[in-house]
Amino acid sequence: MNFSELIAAVRDNPLSVVIPGDWSQGRACFGGLMAALQFEAMRAKVPAGRPVRSLAITFVGPAAPDVPISFEVDVLREGKSVSQVLGRAMQNGQVMTLIQGSFGAPRESAIAVQAEPAPLLKPLEECVELPFIKGMTPDYLRFMAMRWGLGGLPFSNTPSREIGGYVRFRGEIEQQLMTEAHLLALVDTWPPALLPHLKKVVPGSSLTWTIEFVQPLPQLDTLDWCTYRAVIEHARDGYGHTAAMLWTPRGELIAISRQTVTVFG
Repeated sequence: MNFSELIAAVRDNPLSVVIPGDWSQGRACFGGLMAALQFEAMRAKVPAGRPVRSLAITFVGPAAPDVPISFEVDVLREGKSVSQVLGRAMQNGQVMTLIQGSFGAPRESAIAVQAEPAPLLKPLEECVELPFIKGMTPDYLRFMAMRWGLGGLPFSNTPSREIGGYVRFRGEIEQQLMTEAHLLALVDTWPPALLPHLKKVVPGSSLTWTIEFVQPLPQLDTLDWCTYRAVIEHARDGYGHTAAMLWTPRGELIAISRQTVTVFG
């Protein structure tokens, strides 16, 4: 099943979705896909005209592939312009992922501040695409494409504070209009920015993730190459704190991300 088919599955029946092993990273389902599916279930409970502004995501436990997952939703409050929504991904009676989402209608305001511009990277065609290699790279990379343009590769013993480059979908049946669900997968496609500091392969994963969306979303499709950059702000004791941004091919900011990452080595 590709991304579009899984999104259709959660829309059809959010209380029983099976994620195939092709979407795994190690022993768990790809976190970006888990967040995207839970978001879709949440968005269905929100009135039209209230786009998502921010999501606070906690990866409580590793969701196993090929086992049914229930994407449950509680609407905590609906105000005049903002809805607060809680989502829980449940598997075998246990919480796997928690998401608290804020959805808000636009308001008139005298404040308008331009976003930070996209970083200047090497041209797309000069950046090496990270290939999908069965048994060596995470399985979900068969669906996602990355071209490395900033910092070292994972486990290359490169003490860089930044990683980044270009990212898009691959393997989709057809080009589709980009949604926030797609953006969740794109941002989380990139490995933790701490991994290039290591010289051997060790496990690493996101513990918490906060992502904010610039609304209204610019017009994009799923095969557009977006620009990504992540910066390590602090790392010690097996935990790292990173900040990241995602831009359109035209340099428009579309998402702001922060993660607390655990590294076992």
